[in-house]
Amino acid sequence: MALYAPTLAWLLSLAKRGRRAGWWMGTAFAVGMGTDMALLVWQVLVQDRPLHFNHETAADVTIGNVLATGAFTAWGATAAVVVLLLFQKLPDRALTSALRWGTTLAAGGMGLALMMFSASPAQQRVLDGGGKPSMIGGHTVGLEDGGPGLPLLGWSTVGGDLRIPHFVGIHAIQALPLLALALVALSRRYPVLSNENVRRRLVWTGAVGYAGVVAITAWQAMRGQSIVRPDFWTLAATAGLVTVVALGGVLAARVPAERHALRGF
Repeated sequence: MALYAPTLAWLLSLAKRGRRAGWWMGTAFAVGMGTDMALLVWQVLVQDRPLHFNHETAADVTIGNVLATGAFTAWGATAAVVVLLLFQKLPDRALTSALRWGTTLAAGGMGLALMMFSASPAQQRVLDGGGKPSMIGGHTVGLEDGGPGLPLLGWSTVGGDLRIPHFVGIHAIQALPLLALALVALSRRYPVLSNENVRRRLVWTGAVGYAGVVAITAWQAMRGQSIVRPDFWTLAATAGLVTVVALGGVLAARVPAERHALRGF
């Protein structure tokens, strides 16, 4: 979520109208993120207790609920600024499409986070027996949390990990606008990109590819498969996605723009 602070600052700089509403959205973001950071320091560094999925005490449950509320508030404030911008005239229609698709995919990524709060089979057995597990939910599918993971990221190398599609999804709101801006920058070297409709179609293609990555990583995680040990079907789906995106990119750049002007997204 740390990337959302500069993202929000950039989005607010694009607003020509509704600056007061933007200020309130920025304030909501600051409150949400500030609350989460304070809880993280208190629970992990001071208390030395798990931050997520901790149901050991009523205080732990409350902290977890407030933490989730803060994260959703911060993301919601960013999405609200995007909606505010979509009612204004932006300098580039490709950027408008990127913001729409980025926000839509990021919403899906946030939704994937909810899947982590379901009880694992072992936790469910305790609940069914009338017990009270200290942890309810987890990042890992097929195994309990806490196994070996990738350096820095911590994503499981032995089981499925729902953090991966969640992470990829929520950052669509940065990735797709960056794609739109990169296409503008490249238009100085590649004349075909000077056409706004070509750039817009390429953003569409990028959005389809990005959605495919979210879907494949979610599908892989739900099957309990590690990101570093893809099976044949995961590799086949990835190869198919790469082919579709490559073909779409070629067609987007070659088809006469005036015959295929996009509407809507």
